[in-house]
Amino acid sequence: DGLYDDAERSLANRNSGTLLETLSLDITPIGAHYLLTHFDTPILNKEKHALKFSGDFDRPFEISMEELLGLPRITLPVTLECAGNGRAGISPRRYSMPWGYEAVGTSKWTGTLLWPLIDWAKPKSSVVEFSFTGADFGYDKGVGHFYGRSLTLEQARTLDVLLVYEMNGQSLPLQHGSPLRLIVPGWYGMASVKWLTEIRALSEPYTGFQQVQTYRYRNSVEDVGHPITEILVKSLMVPPGVPDFVTRDRYLRAGTVTIEGRAWSGAGKNISEVEFGINGEWKKAKILDKIGKYAWTKWVYDWNARPGRYILQCRAKDELGYKQPTEPKWNLGGFENNTPQAVQVFVQK
Repeated sequence: DGLYDDAERSLANRNSGTLLETLSLDITPIGAHYLLTHFDTPILNKEKHALKFSGDFDRPFEISMEELLGLPRITLPVTLECAGNGRAGISPRRYSMPWGYEAVGTSKWTGTLLWPLIDWAKPKSSVVEFSFTGADFGYDKGVGHFYGRSLTLEQARTLDVLLVYEMNGQSLPLQHGSPLRLIVPGWYGMASVKWLTEIRALSEPYTGFQQVQTYRYRNSVEDVGHPITEILVKSLMVPPGVPDFVTRDRYLRAGTVTIEGRAWSGAGKNISEVEFGINGEWKKAKILDKIGKYAWTKWVYDWNARPGRYILQCRAKDELGYKQPTEPKWNLGGFENNTPQAVQVFVQK
């Protein structure tokens, strides 16, 4: 706890969160979509780039970007959220990227489905997992590694995983993984490996650093914990009125104000309820449309704002009954904080 140090400020300067005012849009503009990059951004040649299918396949192969572009295309609107979103609200906090609420965004991702290519490469009967390796290399806790993650055989087959080369109708931007990245719909963003170079079939569980040393829900250093996977139910509002430059507290005039926001839950679960909180008193909001199975849902609430000082909040519940908790559950990595957003608002005549 306490002041952020130079290393944390440096991380916050390299990475960026979504502009909360863009929650009014179904699709987050590319330049406003949140961004978390662990190491330096690789600059790859799109014309020369090839994706390797290696390891325990009966038919390993390489495929060029030109060949990938010739495969059946699919576009999915997908809401991505960083597993560390909300870390700054957990005390004591993890020494890491100090996310508040903004590490989330929704884009239309275009590419080709992963599984048909894996199926074509013919995994051996012994295969249990597939690893996905990016071109970004660096050190974490003294361990040098290319960023990599894995999925089990069943996950790779059933999760609508995409090999993506376009974002919102444009070629995938450099910072978002150009020329090729993975998108795992419904999971936190750490699974969606950028600058993808290799898919390896494994007959033993993957032991890459980003799979076993982090992105696990643990209560102590000794705790093995369990892996972070599906996004927990969550909601955010567009902060009403106008902001104070430093604190981002809000000011607005008295009268009827339409509050709008978004709610989402992982693995394609629908949102069944959104509540709007006014100084701790909760009211039902109106749920509107959802633009895709893996995308967020819009909600609105008409608030009769009278002069005074308020803490505005929102909380959601999904179709399986999971609801945003009042207080965060502490964990070593500061992951999965889905407590309600709180916005301080001053209303004057």
